[in-house]
Amino acid sequence: MSGEHEVDPSVGYGAAVAELEQILEQLERPDVDIDVLAKQVQRAAELIRMCRNRIASARVEVETVVADLEDLGDSTAT
Repeated sequence: MSGEHEVDPSVGYGAAVAELEQILEQLERPDVDIDVLAKQVQRAAELIRMCRNRIASARVEVETVVADLEDLGDSTAT
């Protein structure tokens, strides 16, 4: 699902989390504009999706490295 404000792939995980924190602060204000609210919630959803994808990718990479290390350990043991 592609949003109007697609997350730039160069945005790092830390920057995305920081932006999410800023959005949360804005949404918690009692005087939040309803038009801004809708746009901010959409942006937050895109950032969360990007963060989840980055976490999943990192998990796969870590599992691959660990598996390679285990294979290396097995081959040196024989």
